Amino acid sequence: MTKKKFFFFTNDVETTSIRNHCLSDKTGEKVLKEGMPILLDLYNKYNVKSTFFFTGYIAEKFPEIVKMILSEEHEVGCHGYTHFADSAFDVLSYKQQVDHLKKSKDILEQISGQEVISFRAPALRVNKNTALALAETGFKIDSSVAPQRGDIFFSFGALKKLNWINASRKCYFARKNNLSRKGDSKILEVPINSYLIPYIGTFMRISPIITKILRRLVDFETKLSNHIPVFIIHPNEFIEEDLDLTKFSKRAKNVISYLIADKLRYKLKLRNLGIDAISLFEDQIKFFYNRNYKFITLKEFYNIMVINGGEKNETNGS
Repeated sequence: MTKKKFFFFTNDVETTSIRNHCLSDKTGEKVLKEGMPILLDLYNKYNVKSTFFFTGYIAEKFPEIVKMILSEEHEVGCHGYTHFADSAFDVLSYKQQVDHLKKSKDILEQISGQEVISFRAPALRVNKNTALALAETGFKIDSSVAPQRGDIFFSFGALKKLNWINASRKCYFARKNNLSRKGDSKILEVPINSYLIPYIGTFMRISPIITKILRRLVDFETKLSNHIPVFIIHPNEFIEEDLDLTKFSKRAKNVISYLIADKLRYKLKLRNLGIDAISLFEDQIKFFYNRNYKFITLKEFYNIMVINGGEKNETNGS
């Protein structure tokens, strides 16, 4: 009997303005009115069920942005409360992480009427306390680790992401003090795809040609080992914004970080924004749709795994 091939299309929903390199309520409004409808139309066209990781801030500011996914049976996930760099989970204490998680989880559950069990850290920044904080606040799933991702030095919190290099590529239950290692915690880690180059929306826009190669590697790995691919997209990648230099923010604290993570990364992320990103992303969905993948939420997979008695140390969805 042919084994099912699962795929996770996941979405980080926040008020980040890619064009203006800042957090902006105006961007949040455009995500609500433009980005999310485009994304939901694509998912409806290809019968994609997806997990949306919302910051508590955007949910609180625009509750409809959460409500609009409910009728399509997508999952409401948590992306922390805010995307500010000084509130990244790798710089927060255990208590601060618990407070952030409780606050954002409560907001999302009150709006959606659903239990929220899935989490992704803003900028994928976590530390040794994050797994414990997630367990303390009732989360069951994390998707913040990107094994073998080679562009970490273009991102913030790079040094703390070095342990991604030899992290497992398949889903696993994490250690209580390290989400990138297998262990005996109750937090299921769902790793994000990378082959040194990450298979995500940002790189899809930066280099569509290389991304076509990456997706074939994803398909090959899935056939070879029953791997479950994870793709990240942001609805703010589909919107058009005017440049406003008065809002542009510098996040780096030293010259090297400023040149690499702020300036160079910013310029690369501007490629194929807006309408061009829509066709590029639809092309990714069609590729896996035509190969009979089933697009499910992280919560749905967790329930399947638990019901089927999935392996404690590692599960591949078989």
